[in-house]
Amino acid sequence: MQSGMVVRLVALVGFLLPAIAMAAQPITTFRLGNGMEVVVIEDHRAPVVTHMVWYRTGAADEPWGHSGIAHFFEHLMFKGTDDIPEGAFSKIVAENGGQDNAFTSWDYTGYFQRIAADRLDLVMKMEADRMRDLVLNERVVATERDVILEERNSRTDNDPGALFQEQMRAALYMNHPYGVPIIGWRHEIEALGLPEALAFYRRFYAPDNAILVVAGDVAPDEVRRLAEIHYGPLEPSGNPADARPQEPPQLAARRIEMRDARVRQPYVMRHYLAPAYDPADPGTAAALTVLAKVLGQGITSRFAQQIEIADRVAVSTGAFYSDTARDAVPFTVFGVPAPGRTLAEVEAALDAEIARIIAEGPTAEELERIRRKTRTDLIHARDDVGGLARVYGAALAVGLSTEDVDRWPDVVDAVTAEDVRAAAERWLVPARSVTGYLMGAEGEAG
Repeated sequence: MQSGMVVRLVALVGFLLPAIAMAAQPITTFRLGNGMEVVVIEDHRAPVVTHMVWYRTGAADEPWGHSGIAHFFEHLMFKGTDDIPEGAFSKIVAENGGQDNAFTSWDYTGYFQRIAADRLDLVMKMEADRMRDLVLNERVVATERDVILEERNSRTDNDPGALFQEQMRAALYMNHPYGVPIIGWRHEIEALGLPEALAFYRRFYAPDNAILVVAGDVAPDEVRRLAEIHYGPLEPSGNPADARPQEPPQLAARRIEMRDARVRQPYVMRHYLAPAYDPADPGTAAALTVLAKVLGQGITSRFAQQIEIADRVAVSTGAFYSDTARDAVPFTVFGVPAPGRTLAEVEAALDAEIARIIAEGPTAEELERIRRKTRTDLIHARDDVGGLARVYGAALAVGLSTEDVDRWPDVVDAVTAEDVRAAAERWLVPARSVTGYLMGAEGEAG
């Protein structure tokens, strides 16, 4: 199983709403009597279906001191039930010509299968079975805990970049659980056992905390019929997630310097704490999305044109903002120094471009380029029904609606230069930031 959001630089992008906008396929939504939401995305070009179940729980909903239990449980879901032998779930899917996997984020956990449309009944039956009838014991839990510890060792502890990003998030969030790594802190993973796993399962793995997304060569009436058969009889838990701790006002800029002998390419990174998509104010997220694209996405971005090409201060730069979350998210900028340049020079160059956009805003040409790119993404999305399933599932899992996804291109189109300038001025402020230098053991040169 993959952990789709375990710390990596690329993971900063997340499931962006603008990454794959609303496509033209017919979309149907309904709710089962036990509270389970259902989304059906029709695409009849090929006899294939993507079946996904999203749980509105992730690493940010873990009990304090039990970090990693959400990701840990993602692994345990593949172990077996009374009807499915231990370890046979993925094998059965493969034997029927399909693929399956899972992922964990701070806000949700998802499970999916891509399979021939005439096998939808099979995978739906299997997924419903493990939703409330998973079989666990001390041996299974202990074995999988060792797997998770090795995963942490290989993906995080042996990767200075991953460790650095882990430290950056921990410094950005003073009170919110987004600062705790999805995979968990090692000392807390080591303490996870059967009682913690069962308590997490019984509380969160239930139809009233789940969203079913079925995309592909399907008819809504048939999906409803199968969902009523397989998911309909499952009892809801009636246990919504607790309210999360929220961030207090952030009043001071923070800095981190991390040295590690394994670092061969130093870089500077900064996180600003910024709002996620809010249905009551979608324009803020849209303005921040455009701001990230103007500053640091692609060869035509300001960072690339000025810092990399004109001034040759950096060999790589970027800006990222992922708006699909329940709570405040990082707006991130970074730069990798060119030979003979320092991290301080790169940081100063990034600051200069941020100051310039706060003073001047983006140009009309920059805005039009981003609008064209958004429309192009929409066209490409029509060829990726599985990607659409992930966008809608992620949106619903963080409390948004299908309508919020559908209107996104129009919201981006409405963004003005002043909106972008004001967003930069309001949210890219030092007091809401953490700046980090990742260096070799002896300094920047590594």
